[in-house]
Amino acid sequence: MKNENLVKPTSGYLMISIVLLLIAFVAVAFVVKAIIVAAILLAFTLFICTGFFVVQPNQSAVLVLFGSYSGTAKENGFFWANPFYVKKQISLRARNFNCEPIKVNDKVGNPIMIGLVLVWRVKETFKAAFEVDNYEHFVVIQTEAALRKLAGIYPYDNFEVEQATVTLRAGTDEVNDQLEKELIERLNIAGIEVIEARINQLAYSSEIAGAMLRRQQASAIIAAREKIVEGAVGMVEMALKMLSKREIVDLDDEKKAAMVSNLMVVLCSEESARPIVNAGTLNH
Repeated sequence: MKNENLVKPTSGYLMISIVLLLIAFVAVAFVVKAIIVAAILLAFTLFICTGFFVVQPNQSAVLVLFGSYSGTAKENGFFWANPFYVKKQISLRARNFNCEPIKVNDKVGNPIMIGLVLVWRVKETFKAAFEVDNYEHFVVIQTEAALRKLAGIYPYDNFEVEQATVTLRAGTDEVNDQLEKELIERLNIAGIEVIEARINQLAYSSEIAGAMLRRQQASAIIAAREKIVEGAVGMVEMALKMLSKREIVDLDDEKKAAMVSNLMVVLCSEESARPIVNAGTLNH
């Protein structure tokens, strides 16, 4: 396998001077009626003119002579090369590829929608021009393949895989690093440099999104209830200790149980308590 070979073609301005000189010879030949000489010089001049080309900043020209790679011109400017050269222009500028969300399965088989944004550019022009058929299409296909493989490595979240330390939703940095490594490995064959790759869209697929949302809501409600019950138990315990310490009222086990039940109902209820005032004795 060949590697990129940088070349600097002949200055185009120098060759323009030669072309102008040839045109002068053609004119002289016509004046002296040397028609055959003039025709040959004119044909040669037109042939030379086909060798001019321009390389813009962050562009390159891959030079191919009769199917053989001759080199790559990366220096910007106005140049001339052998007119028989095929000059294939390849951009070296950074490009964005926004991969629309695709449906894949995560590690536990849940269908999810995942998309990414990729910043890339051509680094090795020889590989981009000759190792793959169409390097731009190659980037698109390999990016989607890398995204599908990544989704199969990690679960979407840790609801079903509680021991998972890295998930697609929570492990952003590690997941993106793994994505970049996968893309670098896949795109290296085409001489593509991966500047940055980041997941920009992530969601459950529409057919399970509603169920997963309800599950998340249920988990949030359970977590909130646990916190409420924990606080309520602490408040009841504190109330009983203070009543006993200050000897405000003497409560037996039955009365304590009734008091605990009432306080737990009041503290854990979602609605405001509506107490019934007992205007009689403690026992009625």
